[in-house]
Amino acid sequence: MSRLITGYAIRRPVAVLLLWLAVLVGGFGVGVGVFDRLVSDVGGVPGSESDVAQQRLADAPPEPVRITAVVTGRPGTDPAVRASAAAAIAEVRTMPGIAAVSDPIPSTTTGQALLISVTLAPGDDETEAAEAAAARLHRIEAPSVVVGGGPITDQEFNSQAQRDVARAEALSMPVVLVLLLLIFGGLVAAGLPLLVAVVGIGGSFGLLYAFSLVSDVSVYAVQVTTMLAVGLAVDYALLMVSRFREERVTAPDVPTAVARTVATAGRTVLFAGLTVAVALTGLLVFPDPFLRSMGLAGAAVVAVDMLAALTLLPALLVLVGRRIPAAKPRTKAGVFARVAGLVQRRPVLTLVATVGVMGTLAVPVLDLRLSTGDPRLLPTSTQTRQMWDAFGTHFPDRTAPSDIVVLASAPSSDPELARWQDRVAAVPGVNRVEATPAGPGLTVLRAAPAAPSAEPAAREAVAAIRALPAPFEVVVTGDAARLVDYRQMLADRLPWAVLVVVLATLALLFALTGSVLLPVKAVLTNVLSLGAALGVVVWVFQQGHLAGLFGTVRLDSTHLTVPVLVGAIAFGLSVDYEVFLLSRIRERWLAGADPQRAVAEGLQRTGAIVTSAALLLVVVFAGFLVGGFAPIKAIGLGLVLAIALDATVVRMLLVPATMTLLGRYNWSAPGPLRRLHARIEVREAEPAPPEPAPALLR
Repeated sequence: MSRLITGYAIRRPVAVLLLWLAVLVGGFGVGVGVFDRLVSDVGGVPGSESDVAQQRLADAPPEPVRITAVVTGRPGTDPAVRASAAAAIAEVRTMPGIAAVSDPIPSTTTGQALLISVTLAPGDDETEAAEAAAARLHRIEAPSVVVGGGPITDQEFNSQAQRDVARAEALSMPVVLVLLLLIFGGLVAAGLPLLVAVVGIGGSFGLLYAFSLVSDVSVYAVQVTTMLAVGLAVDYALLMVSRFREERVTAPDVPTAVARTVATAGRTVLFAGLTVAVALTGLLVFPDPFLRSMGLAGAAVVAVDMLAALTLLPALLVLVGRRIPAAKPRTKAGVFARVAGLVQRRPVLTLVATVGVMGTLAVPVLDLRLSTGDPRLLPTSTQTRQMWDAFGTHFPDRTAPSDIVVLASAPSSDPELARWQDRVAAVPGVNRVEATPAGPGLTVLRAAPAAPSAEPAAREAVAAIRALPAPFEVVVTGDAARLVDYRQMLADRLPWAVLVVVLATLALLFALTGSVLLPVKAVLTNVLSLGAALGVVVWVFQQGHLAGLFGTVRLDSTHLTVPVLVGAIAFGLSVDYEVFLLSRIRERWLAGADPQRAVAEGLQRTGAIVTSAALLLVVVFAGFLVGGFAPIKAIGLGLVLAIALDATVVRMLLVPATMTLLGRYNWSAPGPLRRLHARIEVREAEPAPPEPAPALLR
């Protein structure tokens, strides 16, 4: 199949190059417009009670949009500060698009701050009005003036995404280039993976822009998919170029070497890309538009990288392959074969020890608490985060947990509503309840919870309010209610998502290996490394251990986007490396090596390339750690750990240990499945005969 896909690229390299150049120009020319279309809302569950309530609120007269200024650094009674604030307020009140401006409110907690609230007039120019008002408020003569909320906060989330992508690429790409130069020892060979990565980025922008025309695209999507595009492009290109250098040793000419590369490494790339895409399409099981868009965009990006590796890269190799030196595969017993030999001597001990360590790392996952987050997710350099910190010091009531919002289909004057409001106020975990008319026959009740939305007490309060009998229709929303519905959605759909991904992965690995047990082993070991990575993420970001090293603080919860995204991407990448390794082990087994020798030789032959690929991916995803969003940092840490664990513990310890214990059953399958595999197998070139066994394995 891979030969059919890339045959045209080998015969018509210039035409393929021009086609991908058009993709690149379109992606960077039009696709970058996606940054103007990003949204920061995540965590909605269409059709849920909280979603229905939000829709009804949207149909009601909208609440006014406000921005807030906090003036600090001098006492709130300072005459000079008060005079400067009064002049600014008077000027802002006359600006177009401004409905009202409050008088300065002094802090009753510290007495060292003033708060000014600006209400924007409804209209299409809210952002322009907010920016003009903020610019004037910033000129108040005080040591510190921060302005946030409304369009300003939305704009900060979006611009932060663009800055994070630019910073991550600016830092990671030079490091990747240096590493590629060290790996290949030549600029041409090192440059090819980067060219494929650039095409992958352009294709990512183009695909995300296309998705934004029909659906919302999250600020997180552009970061995750862009870095995924870079990482996988470098990964696949590294595998292909390395195999091309090996084939150059025996191939009579460059086109033949490219064809052999496609028949071997191209087959591996095809299966590897499909496994990552399958893991991401598992997100389509969830009704959350954010997860679905991430699944579609991520799978599409993987497809772009895979197609670029199978078409663009062969075309480039045909054109410039003569300038890439040949390199014989290392066949002597090196460090990877020696490690495999040591593990094969004590497989049970190795298996128990590694499972114990990784299981311990996974323990914090049991404390996982999901939330929609707060401004602490933003870096301290943003106005929104600075305003939140100022609130915490001078106006702590402004950082209280978000209200549980109840929509009652009854007029505010209804006596039954008043009695029902009293019952809501008596619910454990509710401090007070305020009622506001929202239209004819509709009243909004805002219940102030005693605990943050991510805490069990807030969820219990939502459940108790929903369970209260009422003589009129009642729907409940708010952050706590949305989390309740989101958790329920995950509980309902996650088993199906896991089933889809696992079954598809098992099928793909069976098609690759013809084995029944190896795919099961791969899934179990990858789940173990994923659990360990998520456990460390919870330990750092939610529980606050070493959080300062990552430029954040203890968040007390984990953003609801992190576990599912890390799970889908890390699982796909883990199976990706499993494909790399099993392909070479199977190649040595088909060449006549016994099971133990096949493992040692396969590990030795893939050792340098998988280590290099993992290192490059770690560098790419480490770019997340220099970003501003705490969820993006958490995703970055989770992916870095998952890749590192998979490339070391899983590949060098668990794989040799489990395959040694399985012995001759590694490649076995029932008769009907063997016959099925013979029909569906994507065959590679004939493998070379096995080398003489290293002394360690004789």
